[in-house]
Amino acid sequence: MNQPPAAEEHIVPAAQGKDKVPAYSWYALGVLVLIYVLNFIDRQILSILANDIKADLGVEDDYLGFLYGTAFAVFYALFGIPLGKLADSWKRVRLMALGLTLWSAMTALSGFAKNAMTLTVARIGVGVGEATASPSAYSLISDWFPARLRATALSIYSSGLYIGGGISLLIGGLIVENWNATYPDGGPLGLAGWQAAFIAVGLPGLLLALWVLTLKEPIRGAIDGLPTAEDPEPFRGFFRELFQVIPPFTIFGAAARGKRALAINLAGLAGFALLAWIMSQLVPASSLVLPGLLSDQWLFLGVGYYAVFSWVMGLKARDLPTYQLTWGSPAFLCVVLGYGTVAFMSYAASYWGAPYAERALGADKSDLGWFLGAPAAVAGFLGVILGGRIADYLLERRENGRVWVVLFGLITPIPAIVVAYTTDQVAVFYIASFIANMLSASALGAAAASSQALVLPRMRGLATATFFLSTTLVGGQQRSRTCARRRGASLTVRPG
Repeated sequence: MNQPPAAEEHIVPAAQGKDKVPAYSWYALGVLVLIYVLNFIDRQILSILANDIKADLGVEDDYLGFLYGTAFAVFYALFGIPLGKLADSWKRVRLMALGLTLWSAMTALSGFAKNAMTLTVARIGVGVGEATASPSAYSLISDWFPARLRATALSIYSSGLYIGGGISLLIGGLIVENWNATYPDGGPLGLAGWQAAFIAVGLPGLLLALWVLTLKEPIRGAIDGLPTAEDPEPFRGFFRELFQVIPPFTIFGAAARGKRALAINLAGLAGFALLAWIMSQLVPASSLVLPGLLSDQWLFLGVGYYAVFSWVMGLKARDLPTYQLTWGSPAFLCVVLGYGTVAFMSYAASYWGAPYAERALGADKSDLGWFLGAPAAVAGFLGVILGGRIADYLLERRENGRVWVVLFGLITPIPAIVVAYTTDQVAVFYIASFIANMLSASALGAAAASSQALVLPRMRGLATATFFLSTTLVGGQQRSRTCARRRGASLTVRPG
């Protein structure tokens, strides 16, 4: 294998993972945590703003679930695949800075939305931008930290998820209440409180992107003794993956592989289209794109699953080693689907928690920030850090040690979630939510580290994108129409 040329922007952390980790690696990890905090503030703030958006734009819960779940998740997942490939071949620091700029700008633009369609487009932009973050970060962390510390390092990075999600409730609640109190008849530019909140959390990311550009790029694979030469044509792979996963280009990609591949692709397209139509009849929801034919929820999901199907079929044909170590690996799939199931539970609880407590339990918006948001940040931080450390500890003693931590995070939160959403006492709801957040968070570091350990360095960005396919297309859907419908009565009736 060719050795990559030396350059000033490259750094080589502790070789083979036996020496002390350089201080710069910990500094860089701290910057990545800040990025992920902002990532989830921009993503999760929609939860605390949901009731205000519903009243101002005249939308229903099914639209809010679609906006937060399917609309975001499908584009996040699909663009994550080519962007993950780009993270495997281009400068990861630059890619992350560009993505941060995009999602921050689109978050701020969400604050100028005057109707549901405009807000949907803006949130889709947020999803595309945020799809650059974790593929780049996971790959960088795997080159900054040795294998023995990767679950810990990835857990520290992942703590930004819980810190950002918790802070979003606190910041969003304070901004909305203070803005509406100061400008009861509408503020500058006619902005409502929820619009001001989007703008306030979006703008700081534009400044943070400049800081990100100062980070040094590590040599890919050097820490594992597998230094990888730089790709002379990094964007070639990006566009190849893009055209393999974005309809209708998927059809042309299949046709290029032969008649049999085209027939399989078209059969998949027909099957997912039929399934989307059936689900639209069984579980109707808002329909802005194809009124009267397909619900937006099921249309987007059908497109998403068909696109993933097309991409996987193409991946097997053009990059068999990557396919074998990801989609063809039972171990990889078990880890990915296992954590996807954790996300299935925890994402629903985190999104609907604030609207549920506000409507069904009578909680004040400002109280939600202090008693739901802030504790969620603490619980998630504790859970993910402890889970990562325990996963690394168990790995030294047994090969499947990390898998047991994922299993623990999958099973143990269930009783706490049941208690949280069946009690009529707001204090019990807060306590149960804290416990559920901490327990479910324990699985993330172990799952993330396992997904990186099972592939080669050149595949890490794409493996991360595949990992997040599960957390979004599987886990994220519990936030949508079905979740809203099941909670319909409790979201509108306060227990006596």
